[in-house]
Order: sequence, then structure tokens, then C-alpha cells
Amino acid sequence: MQLSQEQLVDLIGEKASAAAAFGEPVTADGVTVIPVARASIGFGGASGSIGGGTEVRPLGYIEIRNGVVRYRPIRDARTRIVLPLIAIAAAFAAPWLIRSVNMLRGIGIRRRSGVE
Repeated sequence: MQLSQEQLVDLIGEKASAAAAFGEPVTADGVTVIPVARASIGFGGASGSIGGGTEVRPLGYIEIRNGVVRYRPIRDARTRIVLPLIAIAAAFAAPWLIRSVNMLRGIGIRRRSGVE
């Protein structure tokens, strides 16, 4: 089946609609939850062929409870673990890095002034 460029754009646009980003509301025990996602589309082509695709990634949900609306993000477990580890590693590496840069600067200054 061969699709024209316009047909492909229409097909991809249908998949990455607002309904893909905001799911159907669910209500239970007086709380309404509306799923929220990021929808992206992309397409391109070469040599007369065209391809495309969509990606929908969950971001969080909107919670409505007792007339109060809150957005609740879904936190990625990797982010909660990896970012603090990177910060700790950077804190340990910073003094070594500063000493190394200062040492290299000192060598460069001595060479330019003719002192070895």
C-alpha cells in the first residue's frame, strides 16, 4: 500500500492527537484522574520513500479531589537514583579537577615566561 505525503501526515496526526496526550478521565471514590502523556510525531524520507512514527510517553496525571486540581508527575526511578549519584561523583571529583587545571595552568605560565 503506497501512501501519499498528505495521507501519511493525516495518519500520523490522528495517532498523536490530544487524546493520546490526555487519556479518558477515570473517577472512583470521589477522585477523578486524567492521565497526561507527551505525544511526538516525526517523519522523513529519502529516495522517494517516506516513513514516520509516533511516540507517546506517560508524564503524570491530573488529580481532581474535593474541587482541588493537582498535577502529579510520574517520577522515573532512574532519575531518582542516577542524578544524586552523579552529584556525589562530581563533588568528589571537583577538587581533583581544580588541582589538575591549576597545575596545567602553572606549567603553561612557566613555559611562556621561559621558566621550566
